[in-house]
Amino acid sequence: MKLLRHRRIVALLTMLTMLVRLAAGCGGAKTTSGDKTGGTESGDVVKLGFLGALTGSVANYGIPGKKGMEMAIDELNAAGGILGKKVVGIYEDNKGESSEVANITQKYISRDKVNAIVGDPCTGLTKVAAEICQKNNVVIFSAGATGTGVVEYGDCVFRNTLLDKFAVPAVVDWMINTKGWKKFAVVTSLNNGYSTALTPVFKEAIKAKNGSIVIEESVNDGDTDFSAQITKIKQAKPDVLVFTGYYNEAALMQREAQKQGLDIVLVGGDGLYGQDLCKLGGKAVEERVIFYCGFSSDQPSPETAKFIKDYRARYDEDPDMFSAQYYDAVMILAKAMTDAKSTDPAVFKKELAKVKDYPGVSGNTTFRPDREPIKSPICLITIKNGKFALLEKIPVKVE
Repeated sequence: MKLLRHRRIVALLTMLTMLVRLAAGCGGAKTTSGDKTGGTESGDVVKLGFLGALTGSVANYGIPGKKGMEMAIDELNAAGGILGKKVVGIYEDNKGESSEVANITQKYISRDKVNAIVGDPCTGLTKVAAEICQKNNVVIFSAGATGTGVVEYGDCVFRNTLLDKFAVPAVVDWMINTKGWKKFAVVTSLNNGYSTALTPVFKEAIKAKNGSIVIEESVNDGDTDFSAQITKIKQAKPDVLVFTGYYNEAALMQREAQKQGLDIVLVGGDGLYGQDLCKLGGKAVEERVIFYCGFSSDQPSPETAKFIKDYRARYDEDPDMFSAQYYDAVMILAKAMTDAKSTDPAVFKKELAKVKDYPGVSGNTTFRPDREPIKSPICLITIKNGKFALLEKIPVKVE
């Protein structure tokens, strides 16, 4: 009896050992030594989390961004992925809300174990995500944030956009010395972090170039009646109107200016780059709005021309700045991982910081020692026949 009981115990232990080994062998994807994200192993795939709004007031930025990101991922996978690993995009709608950004970023890191996050295109929302990413040692690569105080969160934070602090002085110089516009009206959207950050940059550049601000006005995102502001601006007789907010308010502002007989050009940043500017503004924005950005489908480089052709074939529409910058962000991340021979953020972020003269579809990108991107030239965009059109390209001078 004792011998039989002993044999049964041995057999049971042997079976348990086999089950443990089998479970270990089948328990998820294979991993590569040293490939860890947020303290967990990343496996046979490279996961990229998307940050952007697919609904809400800034969906005009997120929807094309998602398309550019998807296109880049498909192209990478068709070429064998990154270091032989399939690239997977994970997409959630942050609705342009800070609370959603925080929740989604945390989910990407703790639940999905992403290797990097691409987005958000808005400065304020990027800052929310950047703080979380830096604490968890996960790379975030914004494809649109142009304001100050972004990369300062730490060495996991990157962006590949034309920065306001470099672009605005060049644009103001063009307005004063090329167009002869020396008297400025400046309008700020007070509940828009992008606008409140951009206005001081414009004011400083106008002062440095010996321009004159003859009136300052304020609005709020979501306002629809701008009659009082336009009435005051008309009385101040400026040469040009600088609006530092987004496309919806810009369109309605120009419609009110047209209604009051004020023939004035509105100039702003890439926050005006949304198709609703054309739809809402109609004839009032035709060649009466100019904004700066780092991308145009007119006069493209060979890389940009191919991107535009492939994008049109895939989506039956033209790409914009955000689709181009999301596409480039994915490709630059892939290059850094390949150069580092690792998908571990702690490793590839060092290669990412070394990027120089990357020939992207949204222009050449070089990271300065502070990881801020240098992009040139600036594209000045206007509206012709209901579509965005390149007005002029001007060089960026970076000290």
